[in-house]
Amino acid sequence: MKAIFMGTPDFAVPCLERLIDIGVDVTAVFTQPDKPVGRGYKLTPPPVKISAENHKITVYQPEKLKTPEKEKLIESLEPDIIFVVAYGKILSQKILDIPKLGCINIHGSLLPLYRGSSPIQYSVLNGDKITGVTSMYMDAGMDTGDIIMQIKTPIGENETSGELFDRLSAIGADCIEKTVESIENGSFTRTKQDESKATYTKILDKGMSFTAFDDSAQNVHNKIRGLSPWPCATAELNGTKMKLFSSVIVEKESQNAKSFGKLLNDKRFIVSCKTGSVEILSVQAEGSKRMSGEEFLRGKRLKTGTEFDKKEK
Repeated sequence: MKAIFMGTPDFAVPCLERLIDIGVDVTAVFTQPDKPVGRGYKLTPPPVKISAENHKITVYQPEKLKTPEKEKLIESLEPDIIFVVAYGKILSQKILDIPKLGCINIHGSLLPLYRGSSPIQYSVLNGDKITGVTSMYMDAGMDTGDIIMQIKTPIGENETSGELFDRLSAIGADCIEKTVESIENGSFTRTKQDESKATYTKILDKGMSFTAFDDSAQNVHNKIRGLSPWPCATAELNGTKMKLFSSVIVEKESQNAKSFGKLLNDKRFIVSCKTGSVEILSVQAEGSKRMSGEEFLRGKRLKTGTEFDKKEK
């Protein structure tokens, strides 16, 4: 099986590595261009490029994929199949029609739920109990193609998006291996997606981050873990902005409609929500390092009853 692999972030690397391990002939990899990273804006290659080069696979990094030149290039490579995992670019119908075995996508949700770019984060933000990985045949729509198979997994009650991302990345590798096996032995099936159950995700941005604690403890907790590690939930205390990386629910039912956003303990970083309360386990104030909630309180010497800002400044 002669294949082209298209992918960019860490999530895609285990899938590429698994294809190589099981003997798929990956002749070329397409990934996003190198990007400046960090304070020094050092030009940094995407993780998939690093993996491909370690295996001496030819790498292409086009700014645009939907051009006649790139379509001819892919056609000249004569792939039997194209695998796409978190690539970040849309394939033209011309490219979709090139491989005789089709184009296969590995997606981090149980389609048709959470089509789009942020399925893992939204499954956590919405407090889902179950998620998984889907392999599907690609068509011209966004994550609308026929499903080949799905592997399900529970979401931990305190699991962050970052932690789930890592687990689903490994599950994705299992899914791509089983998908290849089913194609090779002819046992695969194609199941059309139920459009009535389709949902879509939005691109995450920092405008979602501010947390005033004016919601239930469950929803605040879901927001903190759903936006971790990026763009990260934030809060402000006496004008000091901080990132909230992880939390647990301390109490669910108490009604705090008029006193949400108050520190309830000067030893543990417990904050009242509109209903219930959450404990912040990991936090980073501006200009400081990441630390536990208890370390933060010891350093700031905050008193019980201290109020968080209700609006972002």
